[in-house]
Amino acid sequence: MDNPAMEQVRANYAAFQKELPSLLKSHAGKFALMRDGKIVEFFDTARDAYVTGLRIFPEDRLFSLQEVDETPVDLGFFSHACS
Repeated sequence: MDNPAMEQVRANYAAFQKELPSLLKSHAGKFALMRDGKIVEFFDTARDAYVTGLRIFPEDRLFSLQEVDETPVDLGFFSHACS
């Protein structure tokens, strides 16, 4: 069985990829804060998205960030669910 953080990453990434074509038109260059396969909000920086994720999900800290970009970018720590 996978751990909750990896399940969150997979669900969020799959949902993000599905929405990416339309997101590129409206939110290119932004960072999406995601949880449970849904975009919570967009931010100008990864740091802003991360800080907000910690603030609104303090109980389990399960969320992930994705940059709205045509090319997958490894954001290191920020590309994975935080827990």
